[in-house]
Amino acid sequence: MEARRILIERNLRLVAHVARKYQSPDEDVEDLISTGIIGLIKAVSTFDHSKTNRLAAYAARCIENELLMLFRVRRKMAKEVSLYEPIGTDKEGNEINLLDIIESTNEDVVDNMELQQNTKKLYGLLNIALNQREQEVLKLRYGLCGEEETTQREIADRLGISRSYVSRIEKNALKKLRECFTE
Repeated sequence: MEARRILIERNLRLVAHVARKYQSPDEDVEDLISTGIIGLIKAVSTFDHSKTNRLAAYAARCIENELLMLFRVRRKMAKEVSLYEPIGTDKEGNEINLLDIIESTNEDVVDNMELQQNTKKLYGLLNIALNQREQEVLKLRYGLCGEEETTQREIADRLGISRSYVSRIEKNALKKLRECFTE
């Protein structure tokens, strides 16, 4: 344990050196160094002198990996939004969170019924107004009839045709459906 402690203490400058490579104005140096120290501790704990000849080279890689893992976690968390995260205060000084300001919309039963009827009509028109290839392209493109939604490029590869041809088929099929739907 004493040798481990000494190795960690004597390689702290290595942590600072590696962390300096990832330093930027929006990065807190202390966070980088503390994360790098975790990497150094892992390196000292897992170092096998029979596999590599220098602890410093192995530790530098472990420190770097730990820093990269930190950046990945931050990037993933940057996309997350919490409904309970404070976003400001009201006139009385109370914290307001996102959940407080989201309006709940009352669903209109008539609109829902109309949407269901239109959906049934659309599915019926698919078989009547479109040929087999047009049906297949629309089903794949928009995820109809249990198919997974796909891109024009993926459809083109699957059907063995060009992406531009898929685009033309899609455009013509939608035009046919629109005309039949309004009749």
